[in-house]
This record gives sequence, structure tokens and C-alpha cells, in this order.
Amino acid sequence: MVFRTLSCRFLPSLAAVMFVVAGGLALADLTSGPQPGETVGAFTVTKVAGNSSDGVTDGKTLCYRCRMGSRPVVMLFARTGDDKLAKLVSELESEIKEHEDTKLSSFVNMIGGDVDALKAAAAKFVSDNNVQNVAFVVPEDAENGPENLKIAPAADLTVVCYKGGKVVSSHAFEKGGLNDDTIAAIVEASCGLVE
Repeated sequence: MVFRTLSCRFLPSLAAVMFVVAGGLALADLTSGPQPGETVGAFTVTKVAGNSSDGVTDGKTLCYRCRMGSRPVVMLFARTGDDKLAKLVSELESEIKEHEDTKLSSFVNMIGGDVDALKAAAAKFVSDNNVQNVAFVVPEDAENGPENLKIAPAADLTVVCYKGGKVVSSHAFEKGGLNDDTIAAIVEASCGLVE
């Protein structure tokens, strides 16, 4: 992929333009999750799989957001574990490796109706896609995520980039809205957390 070879130094202007043209305007009415300048509040999750180096065992219930402390974090709320999410997670894994010195982190909250099905789907997703550096969790409030974070029911994917607990950028996509251009915009936002 072209964006992988460009690295964080060259993504910002190109990806931002592509995001506005490809998806930003079309999704302007979809707001989900905490917005830039707001604080990401605490919430309880169960870790299912992924990121074995985070010191959290699979099956443990905790505030994962609290565990990340003041680190730069890309937090996702996903209703669908498809190939586009796999591509985004793969890109984020590369960024986490590249910016290991800044402790860039990421975790995916799988949300929906059936908690047991979400846990099984998250574990399968991690295994099928060999996810190493991104944790997959299921929030206590699994239907639409924690109430204090205001995840929109219409959002298939909500991405919140924050540092020191404060939101830097927020992205929301309806089902089918995640594509190469919007993935590039999210990677750009993750890069912005560590520059």
C-alpha cells in the first residue's frame, strides 16, 4: 500500500485531502463518541485477546482506558469485524511498532447485542488476523458502548484518537464507510498523536 511506504512524515496533507473528498463530507452528519477537546471518561471492559505485552490477561475486567493512562491512544468501537477493520488494525499495528518509543497504543471495543457472541467474534478476529499489538475488548455496556462516550447507534465504526485523556480527533463511519481513503485518514490521525 502506498501509505505504508510514505510513513507518518508524509501522510498528513495527502490523507486529509483524500478524507475530505472521499468521506468526510458525506459523513458530516454522523457524530459518534467524544469529540476533539473533550475528555475520554472511564469505563469497564473485559479484555478478550490481543496485545499480550499490555500486562492484562485475557478475561480480565478493568478500565482499559485507565490502564493506558496518558499515552497516545487510538480507541475503536466496532460493530463489524470485517476485512476493512482487519486492514485498519494491521495499519495501526505497524504504527504502534514504528512509534514504540512514544508508547502509541490502540484497543478495539467490539459492541453489539450478544456479549458472548462479541467475545467469540473478537477472539476469532484476533486469531484469524494475527493481531499482536492491539487489544480487543468488550465493554460492560456492550450494546452501544459506554453511555458517557455517546457512541451513535448508526455508527458501524467509531475511532477516537486521544492523548492524556483528551480527544485530538474523532471519526465515525456508517456500515461500508471504511475504505482505503478513510483508513489513511485514521492512520494520519494516529501519526498526529506522536508528532
